[in-house]
Amino acid sequence: MTDLDGLNSIDGIQFLDQVLRSTTIEEIWSLHTKRMAQFGFDRLLYAFSRFRAPNSFGNPEDALVLSNHDPEYLREYAKDGLFKAGPMMRWAADNVGAQSWRLMQEWQRSDSLTVEERKVADLNRRFDVVAGYSIGFREVSVRAKGGIGLCARKGMSQNEVEQIWAEHGREIAVLNNVIHLRISALPYVTRRALTARQRETLEWVGEGKTTQDIATIMGLTAATVEKHLRLARETLDVETTAQAVLMASLRNQIFVIPELRLS
Repeated sequence: MTDLDGLNSIDGIQFLDQVLRSTTIEEIWSLHTKRMAQFGFDRLLYAFSRFRAPNSFGNPEDALVLSNHDPEYLREYAKDGLFKAGPMMRWAADNVGAQSWRLMQEWQRSDSLTVEERKVADLNRRFDVVAGYSIGFREVSVRAKGGIGLCARKGMSQNEVEQIWAEHGREIAVLNNVIHLRISALPYVTRRALTARQRETLEWVGEGKTTQDIATIMGLTAATVEKHLRLARETLDVETTAQAVLMASLRNQIFVIPELRLS
């Protein structure tokens, strides 16, 4: 059963207002999982990367991944890169818009599946990940890509999902696009977080300041500034300071208001 009878346009506006007021990814994700469950989609898998590769979201370590699926399902799905063989993950990585999981059902009936694809099909059946919709988000950068899989409640058929989508699909798509825009605008960490000093030194580099300039501004020695920059490069797993500034900027870890900064 879903909570569709209690949904109306006012609920949607209130939800969007809460999302727009939220200042952390955790807050937004909590709101969104509850909202989508009201439509019958109680298991979500969201992925976003600014460093995509052809037909994928790129290196998983560079991607922001959010999900409320069963932890065991996620462990198996991630094991040995099995997610790369998932049809709806591949679809969302290469397309914009919404796609019914009828496509996945047709794919699972194929006689030409690879060993990895058969493992994904078996895994999905075991955890009842069989009905739903996927959404690929439109991006402004060719290197960025985000997508979300909306998995229907266990026991729901794809026909029931299609009925929900026929009535509420436009609203669901809009809500998901809004939360993607909000999440992608907030700071996130995929490995280790920069310290306050590391962020500040990178920000001054981004402003075009030299090491000596930064030392004077921050009241430090040039050697200490160099140490902060070296540690920032190591934290971000890049080779040059220019790459560190770019990486930190793309992850919204620098040049953000203090209350949004990651500790």
